[in-house]
Amino acid sequence: MSTITTRDGTEIFYKDWGSKDAQPIVFHHGWPLSADDWDNQMLFFLHQGFRVIAHDRRGHGRSSQTATGNEMDTYAADVAELAAHLDLRNAIHIGHSTGGGEVAHYVARAEPGRVAKAVLIGAVPPVMVKSDKNPGGLPIEVFDGFRAALVANRAQFYIDVPAGPFYGFNREGAKVSQGIIDNWWRQGMMGGAKAHYDCIKAFSETDFTEDLKAIEVPVLVMHGDDDQIVPYADSAPLSAKLLKNGTLKTYAGFPHGMCTTHPDVINADLLAFIKG
Repeated sequence: MSTITTRDGTEIFYKDWGSKDAQPIVFHHGWPLSADDWDNQMLFFLHQGFRVIAHDRRGHGRSSQTATGNEMDTYAADVAELAAHLDLRNAIHIGHSTGGGEVAHYVARAEPGRVAKAVLIGAVPPVMVKSDKNPGGLPIEVFDGFRAALVANRAQFYIDVPAGPFYGFNREGAKVSQGIIDNWWRQGMMGGAKAHYDCIKAFSETDFTEDLKAIEVPVLVMHGDDDQIVPYADSAPLSAKLLKNGTLKTYAGFPHGMCTTHPDVINADLLAFIKG
């Protein structure tokens, strides 16, 4: 297994496929998943001639089950260490959900020359939780409910989320895949309960407004308008407006996990943006 050890002693697992001379694409997964959530995209872009990289965020997947550092500053610092270790230049950073927040936080701070473009897919920025500044956000009680469900029965919670809202399998006429549900559960249960618990605060309460304003590179914002996890109206359009060089692409009827449910559509649009 390929791992790096960060400054605080955390082991970060990563996959790195393809020629080291090819342009790198770095994939950032959502909560509470792992690099495996990107298997379809990684194989697709590998066959397109890119170098593809994905890591397990600390506390997730095969990385250390950390008790500390489960917040966006440290997540972004871990990515910076990985990028330096692999000497990534002119990279495309693609993040889904929580991973989109990680991308925004990292890209806004990245060393010059490290990043060429970025993509936010069903991503949590600008900020999810409702407040006076963000009246369209989700009430804190929603995230308290996530925490309570995780503590009460994490294994069942990690079945209920993918079987219902994550992939839109609770919608009438949805084509339900038990394999996709099981794979979500498998990835989730690999990670650490405390890290996942802490990450709920990180993805729901971090305000990425200043990160988005600071990003200079082109950013594609992709979001399904039937996203039941990160509601469309309070995320993608607002992020696109804050970005200096942002493009919004909306997918009618697509769910939160649209990279898995509609990979052919998403992969084609990603490729067009990367090559454009």
